[in-house]
This record gives sequence, structure tokens and C-alpha cells, in this order.
Amino acid sequence: MTASGTFGYGSEFADYMDLESIGAIITKGLSLRPKAGNPTPRIVETPAGMLNAIGLQNVGIEAFIREKVPFLRKVNTPVIVNLYGNSLEEYGELAERLDKIREVAGLEVNISCPNVKQGGIVFGTDPKAAYDVVKLVRESTIKPVIVKLSPNVTDIVEMAHASVEAGADAISLINTLTGMAIDLQKRRSVLANVTGGLSGPAIKPVALRMVWQVAKAVNVPVIGIGGITSATDALEFLVAGATAVQVGTASFLDPRATQTIACDIERYLEENGIPCIREMIGTLES
Repeated sequence: MTASGTFGYGSEFADYMDLESIGAIITKGLSLRPKAGNPTPRIVETPAGMLNAIGLQNVGIEAFIREKVPFLRKVNTPVIVNLYGNSLEEYGELAERLDKIREVAGLEVNISCPNVKQGGIVFGTDPKAAYDVVKLVRESTIKPVIVKLSPNVTDIVEMAHASVEAGADAISLINTLTGMAIDLQKRRSVLANVTGGLSGPAIKPVALRMVWQVAKAVNVPVIGIGGITSATDALEFLVAGATAVQVGTASFLDPRATQTIACDIERYLEENGIPCIREMIGTLES
């Protein structure tokens, strides 16, 4: 799959790769109303990764239906819409509206957002808040619900349990780690927002550990995300217990990264006499 926020709405990559060669397209995070995002600079390269403070810029649900869905209708690949809100009501309304769109195969719920009506507490760092938002989304749609977990928590397993108890059909992890970069000459943060989300190969060891922990603890599929740039990376996540993976930051370096990794996984299976990818899942010996 493609990771939300790194693949636009799918059409942006149509000239670079075969969109039907991958498992699913996960769109840029979608909100009820359009959002301009944070001021620039909002992306900076780091050793083995990148920091972004895009600020969840997106076209909003109305423009998505009007401008993006017609293209997605032509693609024979499942489309999963990543969604977010700043209140319970916004999550529920988005899920209800997306439920009516035939071209949307499922929803990925980004809970790494503050609840503005509850003092700014981040949904994804409080088990009760996570439970509430996932429960409302679950009640608002019949489509599969994936919950994307933040790594910026004390106990990732507790967050996963809360999401599953609320009705999540799958868990995806991890979202970005909070970080920052400093311009020594100016003695200022490089990002206008000061902090941003760290992604790329630098976070892979953290992501692997969290996927392994959660996959052992829940009875729903786990989708691994974090620093996947090759088939080897992807297969390591499967061995750790992931059922599927998402490729994110690698797409900035190579727009064909997701397709290349999918093809290389198939080649690995053939070369090693493995008839089915499921034989790799959760086979870590510890």
C-alpha cells in the first residue's frame, strides 16, 4: 500500500507507475473543510529520513468528491481514504459521508490530532479518547476501518487494544515520530512550525518493534509502516507480524518505489521457493 500523505490522491503518480500493480492506494489525509497547512519551510531532510510539518493540508471532502473521485473511479485498485478531525463530530460526519462513496474501499483513521473541544488532548495519546473516536467512526460506516496509531505514546499496545475494542478492523502503525531540526547559524528551528514528524529509514527499528508488539497483542490484521525502502524492509515487517505494509517517504526519492517493492517481494518468493506470502507472516523466532 501507499502511506497517507506521501502519494497525494493517486493521480499525481499515474505517470510514473502502474497504479494497479500495488495492493491499495491510501490517500492524503482528508478533513471536512479544506486546509492550507502550515507555513513554509515545512519539509527538511535529516540523516536517514525527513521531517515534515505540512499540517495536514488537503482539499476537503467536497473537492475530494468533485475533483478526485472521478479519477479514482478509473483505477482498479482499492482506495482507502485517510481521514482526520479536530472533534468527535468531525470524524463521525466524515465517516458517514465517505461511507456513501462507492469508490472508497475503506477508511484509515488518523488519531494523531488534537480534540479542540477537550482542551487539545491528542486522540491518539489517550486510550479513552481513541476508543471514543474509533467507536463513532465504526458506527458511522459499514466499510472496513483501519486505525493509524501514533508512536508518541507510553504504551502502544494499550492504544491498539482500545482501538480494537472500539471496533477497528485493522491497525496501521507507525505514524511519524515528533522531532525537530536546528539551523545553527541562525539559531532557529529549520521548520516554521518548529517541530515536525520524522519519517524514513531512521524510524524503521522503532516501527518494527511496535508492529511486533501489537501483532502479538491483537486479533486483527496489523499494517506495518516506517522506513520501508526495499523488499527486504517490507518482508521484515511481515516476519514481525504485519499482514501488509505501507510505503511512504521512499516515494519522494523514487515515485515508483511502491511498485518496485511489490515486484521485488514477488521475486524474493519465487527465488526462495515460497508459494504464498502468508507463509512469511509472524514467523519471527524469538
